Amino acid sequence: MASQSAAFEGSAAGVAHRRAERVPAGVIAGLLGAVFVGNAAVIVWMWLHGGGVTGVHGAGDLWTSLGRILGLLGTYLALVQVLLLARLPPLERLVGFDRLTVWHRRNGKICITLIVAHAVLITIGYAGTDQISVPHEFSQLLSSYPGMVTATIGTGLMVGIVISSLVIVSRRLPYEAWYSLHVTIYAAIALGYLHQIPTGNEFTANVSQADYWIGLYLVTLGLLVAFRVVRPAVAAGRHRLRVTKVVREGPGVVSVHLTGRRLDRLGARGGQFMLWRFLDGSRWWQSHPFSLSAVPDGRSLRLTVKDVGRFSGGLSELRPGTRVLAEGPFGRFTAGLAGGRPALLIAGGIGVTPLRCIFEELPAGTDLIVRAVSDDELVLGDELDRIARRRGSRVHRLVGDHRDPACADLLCADALGRLVPDLAERDVFVCGPPQMMRAVRVSLGAAGVRSRHIHWERFSLAA
Repeated sequence: MASQSAAFEGSAAGVAHRRAERVPAGVIAGLLGAVFVGNAAVIVWMWLHGGGVTGVHGAGDLWTSLGRILGLLGTYLALVQVLLLARLPPLERLVGFDRLTVWHRRNGKICITLIVAHAVLITIGYAGTDQISVPHEFSQLLSSYPGMVTATIGTGLMVGIVISSLVIVSRRLPYEAWYSLHVTIYAAIALGYLHQIPTGNEFTANVSQADYWIGLYLVTLGLLVAFRVVRPAVAAGRHRLRVTKVVREGPGVVSVHLTGRRLDRLGARGGQFMLWRFLDGSRWWQSHPFSLSAVPDGRSLRLTVKDVGRFSGGLSELRPGTRVLAEGPFGRFTAGLAGGRPALLIAGGIGVTPLRCIFEELPAGTDLIVRAVSDDELVLGDELDRIARRRGSRVHRLVGDHRDPACADLLCADALGRLVPDLAERDVFVCGPPQMMRAVRVSLGAAGVRSRHIHWERFSLAA
């Protein structure tokens, strides 16, 4: 029987993927970097041209001028923040959404720091010029300066988003609350626009600067609508995804099978993930990221989900025929990273789902290690064994509670080396709980695996 990988390579999706890769990554990176740095340089030049340095004649002017450039750069980074996860194909193909999520988080922290510093320095500068106290100046700005109330609300929303992104907070927030809060970034940027363009001194006095910033806002809005609204809507009409059946794989774990039209044109590959929105009565308003758990064959798709919350827990109740909207595929976590060589795959719990696809596409001699706390967490076991027999590969199951001293070192460097003696010469794919992935990466480093040969992805997107 021909492999799923060969079927993919012969499909229109495989052709489209190869065509996309003909543009060198260095060219894409250079163009995107030039656009980012070029816009930042123009913003700084406009600030200098508007008296950012020459117009400073005292301490009040200095603080005010510094506050303005920080505000301008902070606003620019807010627009970049939206585009980082606007589903732009060149950006996603270049670095993958896992790294984009990291950039998104770091950029957001820098952005809000600049905007808060802008508000503080502007208030201090105005207070120095007016020779009044800072609290009194802030009160006057709120009550009399156009757009200050909306700007303050927008800044508060951004601060809330940054706080919700902190690990200690995000782990405690339900996904629905986290998602809803992050969507307010659009409202925060809109409120910032109402403060910046119509009322900012520089923009009311300089039409060209106002036009430039309006252009940045319009380009950002256009790309956002094109790739977050129009593209998914077109894909929904083209593919008409529907649930065909829901299969229980184990305690709290179900596989959702879907079919549709022209699914080969999705360009999905084993190991990637998509954003799924099920159009039934209770889930239509939210989308969640789940990886594919079977290599796409051009006719059907499958995702396998563990019950870890209200949304995932309710998927067992999906009825055949339920319409589905799917964005993606996303991610670079595919068999192609191994360059056609045998590899080692390490899965923790439900993290086996994307690795099951990659396992099927890698050559003979590949090893798959499945780490689970109990036998109940071992899912898709029969499929993995069939793939291993058919492709001449091996499955190792390591079961035991990590809190038990006898099981604490099942994934340490020595243990991995005993299971896979040529470990240091292989590419390694890791997927599982964040703490497990961090520990495994340390073990792999100690075993001599180079960092560029360790592949992992969190399969998550910020809003």
